[in-house]
Amino acid sequence: MILPADADDPPPAAALVVFTDGREIWWLRALRPGFRHVMVAVARPGHWVVVNPLAHRTTVDVVPGAAGADLAAWFRAQGHTVVETVARRPPRRPAPWAPMTCVEQVKRLLGLSARRICTPYGLYRALTAGGYRSKKDLGGAPSMRH
Repeated sequence: MILPADADDPPPAAALVVFTDGREIWWLRALRPGFRHVMVAVARPGHWVVVNPLAHRTTVDVVPGAAGADLAAWFRAQGHTVVETVARRPPRRPAPWAPMTCVEQVKRLLGLSARRICTPYGLYRALTAGGYRSKKDLGGAPSMRH
């Protein structure tokens, strides 16, 4: 169990970054189709925590007992793009100022502080380029099977 006092330095954890089309808001149409919204699922012992930062609120759901591969398959079956990665220990400095968007919230949950990443597709490219998926940066990543 992770206690609130441990929240400043969370351990590395498996994460699923989920990209969706999100056409509900008119100005999202300017973004790349399939990459107009992003949410994240982070593994915790015995369950996954799904954080979905919406325009009007952020939802937090718990998915008990699911394997990471099963949860990723479920999101893909809904037509979403999923990147399997890890939430890493964030740098011990304030994150750069940025508007509160779905991308910014997901970056902070993943422990990323890359100012140049500001769209869901930019986050996707960064995650799939290899630099942010490296397990050696974490001293070994947890298994996707939780």
